[in-house]
Amino acid sequence: MEELAYIPSPSRGVLYLGPIPLRGYAFCIIIGVFVAVWLGNRRWIARGGRAGTVADIAVWAVPFGLVGGRLYHVITDYELYFSQGRDWVDAFKVWQGGLGIWGAIALGAVGAWIGCRRRGIPLPAYADAIAPGIAFAQAIGRWGNWFNQELYGKETHLPWALHITSSADGRVPGYYHPTFLYESLWCIGVALLVIWADRRFTLGHGRAFAVYVAAYCVGRAWIEYMRVDDAHHILGLRLNDWTAGIVFLLAVVYIVVSAKKRPGREEVVEPGAAEEAAEADGEAAVSLGKDEAESSAAKPDAEGSAAEPEEPADREAAEDEAENSAKDGAKDSAESAKKS
Repeated sequence: MEELAYIPSPSRGVLYLGPIPLRGYAFCIIIGVFVAVWLGNRRWIARGGRAGTVADIAVWAVPFGLVGGRLYHVITDYELYFSQGRDWVDAFKVWQGGLGIWGAIALGAVGAWIGCRRRGIPLPAYADAIAPGIAFAQAIGRWGNWFNQELYGKETHLPWALHITSSADGRVPGYYHPTFLYESLWCIGVALLVIWADRRFTLGHGRAFAVYVAAYCVGRAWIEYMRVDDAHHILGLRLNDWTAGIVFLLAVVYIVVSAKKRPGREEVVEPGAAEEAAEADGEAAVSLGKDEAESSAAKPDAEGSAAEPEEPADREAAEDEAENSAKDGAKDSAESAKKS
């Protein structure tokens, strides 16, 4: 049966710029990180933080997250690297795919905690600011799986089926559900949900991040169920399904308990940031007032500009009148003396 419509897979996931390999998987991860930091920075400033703080903390969070994501993948799929006939060195080849989001978030949170502690800011507030950015980063990062022709679902003949052409690592060429695309779209929806909920309910103390976690887990559960790649099963369910269910419950419990113990949102997310912003605004206002005053002084009004040219003429007329008066007085005195 010939397929009339489908999503093609790239012929290769790497291009070479001379001896330098440019891998699509790595590009997707990098672009996702930049988007997360950019959006997180905007949200952090809106909550009263300093510009650049999100990036400074990301310097700690991102490397920890990459290591955590890789560790989770290697531990849960150890047979891919340490079983008979496998090369354990492949465990370090991140560009070939294999980053577990659960490990990335867990260890990334440790890195973020270190960065927040160094800056003296609360981790929950930082997590709230960065939450939708992480979801967008996941949406972009999932396209790295498309470049590697991995993480697809069951066979299908739907118009948006993914055409797998590679036969490496046990793949069977054919048409499958594009689960990478499903998860990418779901993550975009999660990001928009978090942004909306944060504005609508003024979430704080880590609750916006918990909404992200809970919503992502719901999507990951049904998408994971569609996948056909090898995975460990517990009571008939894939390991990641169990993980998603447990993490979802923890996130919901956190939202409920946190809302009771610490309602509302943090008034101060970064010490000294509000004072610096107020001081900067004050200096800007003073500078603006000074500029306006100088501008007004350099630009006389209409009456003053019309009167100024007349001053020299009036002065000369007065001097001439005084001189004539003096001459007339002297002439009268001379005539009076002559008569005497």
